[in-house]
Amino acid sequence: MDRDRLFVLAAGVLFATGGAALKLAPGLAPLEVAGLRSAIAALVILAFVRESRVRPDLATLLIAATYAATLMLFSVATRLTTAANAVFLQSAAPIWVILLGPLLLRERVRARDGGVLAVLAVGASLFFLADDRASATASDPALGNLLAAGSSLSWAGTVLGLRALSRRGGHRAANAAALGNGLAFAAAAPFFGAIGNAGAADWLALLYLGVVQVGLAYTLLTKAVQRVPALDASLLLMVEPALNPVFAYLVHGERPASLALIGGAIVIAALLLKTVLDSREAGSGPA
Repeated sequence: MDRDRLFVLAAGVLFATGGAALKLAPGLAPLEVAGLRSAIAALVILAFVRESRVRPDLATLLIAATYAATLMLFSVATRLTTAANAVFLQSAAPIWVILLGPLLLRERVRARDGGVLAVLAVGASLFFLADDRASATASDPALGNLLAAGSSLSWAGTVLGLRALSRRGGHRAANAAALGNGLAFAAAAPFFGAIGNAGAADWLALLYLGVVQVGLAYTLLTKAVQRVPALDASLLLMVEPALNPVFAYLVHGERPASLALIGGAIVIAALLLKTVLDSREAGSGPA
């Protein structure tokens, strides 16, 4: 495996540690963790990714806002439900991309997209049928699952926005990432209350989340993704939903419900199938 693919794989592994790491700051409320993580990550991205340091236009601001919503919803959801539920539900974002693409980008829906949509919907629905009980690392699974589903919608909006921007020749992904993290911090800041009570372990978790789990991972990804084919990058990044529950189990002993694990397996399988089929179509060109 060449260096660029190793960078993409490393980024996916670092992203996957987020579920476990977000639960390592019990002295801080979920919104405090989300906001402070984003503040640190924004500084790291601005420092190490040159493309992020440009003046944003209105379109980039809108994309950054949807990305900020994703960051906050996913961070809080991970604290309230299991890491597996949060990451698998967010990974179902293609449901919204398939539904909203024709309306927002005039993209046609292919027959197989309908099939993928149905499979993803079945997988996502299992999380809400699973018998999730509150635990030390998942205090309100029902609300957490709803927020994670909301993060899938906001992430779909981010993806659609970046796709629309790329059609205009824009290269604003890094700019939107830095700005989105900054907006997430600004949105969460009014709810900060117990920061003074945070201990050393809380701050170490925050530093890891901001500097390594988001900042370093995003820096590696942006440096490598331009030289790695889209299919390879997509498949390598599937390591995130695959390993996220593993890290949460190893660090916290967190065990998702069996029905949730089945739903997650269905979501990952549908995403892999869609990635491979889309790549084959792109490679074959017009018939």
